Amino acid sequence: MTRTDLRTDVRTAPRRKVLISGASIAGPALAFWLNRYGFDVTVVEKADTLRAGGYPIDVRGTALDVVERMGILPRLRDSHIDLRRLTFLDGDGSEVVSVNPHAVTGGVAGRDLEVRRGDLSDALYAAVRDDVEFLFNDSIDTLDQSGHGVDVTFRGGGKRTFDMVFGADGMHSRTREMLFGPEEQFHRFLGYCFAVFTMRNTFGLSHETVMWNTPGRAAALYAVGDDDEVHAFLNFAHPQPPFDAFPNPEAQRDLIATVFADAGWEVPGMLAAMRDSDDLFFDAVSQIRMPGWSSGRVALVGDAAYAPSFLTGQGTSLALVGAYMLAGSLADRDHAEGFAAYEHDTREFVTLNQGLVGEGSATLFPTTAQALEQRNNRLRKLSAIPVAEGRPAHSALTLPAFMSMT
Repeated sequence: MTRTDLRTDVRTAPRRKVLISGASIAGPALAFWLNRYGFDVTVVEKADTLRAGGYPIDVRGTALDVVERMGILPRLRDSHIDLRRLTFLDGDGSEVVSVNPHAVTGGVAGRDLEVRRGDLSDALYAAVRDDVEFLFNDSIDTLDQSGHGVDVTFRGGGKRTFDMVFGADGMHSRTREMLFGPEEQFHRFLGYCFAVFTMRNTFGLSHETVMWNTPGRAAALYAVGDDDEVHAFLNFAHPQPPFDAFPNPEAQRDLIATVFADAGWEVPGMLAAMRDSDDLFFDAVSQIRMPGWSSGRVALVGDAAYAPSFLTGQGTSLALVGAYMLAGSLADRDHAEGFAAYEHDTREFVTLNQGLVGEGSATLFPTTAQALEQRNNRLRKLSAIPVAEGRPAHSALTLPAFMSMT
């Protein structure tokens, strides 16, 4: 069958029914493009609503072209966080240097976006909610591909059959586990753990980040504007992922408090605020690296397939670009050919961006006194030079113009 014949068949055949697990970033973005190409889309999300607020995330390079084609770029520009200063402190609280944030992140001033995660999630949801079915407070319980589709049993008790299923359910993806087995085989631990939470802004901070470091430990306060709250960030080196702490918030708090017990600066107050926080997010700094992103009629996208870690600043951008490429690859192809094209055309971009852990922000958290002094010397030099162009990896993929079916 020729591609022209296949395109005709796809246009005239009944709408293909697909299920997406996860309604954070990759899921709604994939839903948008699949709906655009004529699919009947359902999104299932285990939470009972979208997650509001959240820590700031970056949208850079090729991902900006994706949100522009979605028509949500103006809304995101209105939500842009204008971070103006990044100040580094020594262990005694004295200033090392204050620099333009783009000099460290590799971003492009005036083009790249930084928004609250919730603002991006809201924009994506608003773009698809009238055309896509959302099932909140539910999740996939079982997948069965023994027939001509994917038979899905939901935790809530429902049973339905789909032509394809997509896992957009994050780094600890249950969809991936059901398909490929335990996470450990794909989990690449990068040697750190981190915690993020909000606390009162009693520091007079505005549009800036202040970061304190000692070897193997970092604490930062991030003021996205003139708000009454700041995002608190604690990062520390750890020899292996603390798997026992992941399901236990109190164990997470205890571990962090132990690591930072003798820390100075504002850290004691941050630890006290962490104890009372109701929005603590804790995880290992890790990547997901897989030899393949699909099995049968099920494919993975975003962090479920290729989490790059926050050290790269590219997790959100990879999710947006991956969703665009996956949907477009399926626009006029069956699942087997489409999944193969998605991986063939996207993997190099993913690999380049995962490789950023060896550059830029990955060097912000030295584990020895000598490495910390070397980092500080590099930062002092950065403050004396103009902001450079963004890293090529951010824009290494030129978006193809896939066929339009609506």
